[in-house]
Amino acid sequence: MSGSILYIHGFNSSPLSKKARQLEAVMQQLGLSERLRVPALHHHPRQAIAQLQGAIAELGAPLLVGSSLGGYYATYLAERHGLKALLINPAVAPHRLFDGYLGTQRNLYTDEAWELTHDHVQALAELEVPAPVDANRYQVWLQTADETLDYRHAERYYRACALRIQAGGDHSFQGFVEHLPAMLAFAGVAPSLYAALDFSVL
Repeated sequence: MSGSILYIHGFNSSPLSKKARQLEAVMQQLGLSERLRVPALHHHPRQAIAQLQGAIAELGAPLLVGSSLGGYYATYLAERHGLKALLINPAVAPHRLFDGYLGTQRNLYTDEAWELTHDHVQALAELEVPAPVDANRYQVWLQTADETLDYRHAERYYRACALRIQAGGDHSFQGFVEHLPAMLAFAGVAPSLYAALDFSVL
């Protein structure tokens, strides 16, 4: 489906995150809600990937928009299915970042408690792919003051892709809504549909 978007949230996040809600609001105003999926992902990577495969099947060939851990998932799925991906402060090799984090976790939005196990980490490792080299299929949006992930890891890993690096910001990607026109264009949404939309009020 042309102009469709699959939004993939990050670790311990949910469809209630600010970016997800802003994207939903825009697609609703454009009358394109049926072209957007924002699944509440299971905490286990294997089940999350199964959910995302189902959403891709529903939408056809959506733009994958992945934030943080969602960027890692999006990269795996984009490589597997030949899809376009827009990555926002993406995690690179997250299975190497979980030392000391095993044990009880809590979702920031739903307050759901769950156990991060070695099996989660192994499942993440299984999703690792070689660094993408298609600048036409990948946009990578980074902010240098990301307090959770060192943006330079993504800058190196995605160096062959279309990089957009902003000074400052944070892990949530400050000013996300101002960049939504670029996202819609990358997804294939006709500019005439959103040219008159005031994104600043979202």
